[in-house]
Amino acid sequence: MKIEKIDHICFAVKDLEATKKKYREDFGLEPDYEYVAPSEKIKVARYYIGEVGVEFMESTAPDGEVAKFIKARGEGFFLISYRVDDLSRALEELKGKNIRLIDHAPRELMGTRYAFVHHPGELNGVLTELIEGDFDINK
Repeated sequence: MKIEKIDHICFAVKDLEATKKKYREDFGLEPDYEYVAPSEKIKVARYYIGEVGVEFMESTAPDGEVAKFIKARGEGFFLISYRVDDLSRALEELKGKNIRLIDHAPRELMGTRYAFVHHPGELNGVLTELIEGDFDINK
């Protein structure tokens, strides 16, 4: 597996609109794009700082993973996503190392493939995602 770069980091927030307002007022930043992912029960605002995406995610349902995270830990750093050259090969490599994966096969969202690989408890409290390809918010 080849990790090419940090693709994005995500922060769980209770109020996405308030977060966007703060980033606009304090830093003069507007989201590069926004989307809702019903399958993940989230709405997201993504900003690019250089090549790295910074996402703020609000849960759209009380049983969503972001809502559960906030209930257990409060708002804050939620996950890191690494860009890989071949997601299927990366998953096979991790399986071969007997790593307990969250996803055993890639998920797909907006034209890209991704998989959650490490449970937060196994990697310093951080949910880890591998991603292949670029999001296309029109898909």
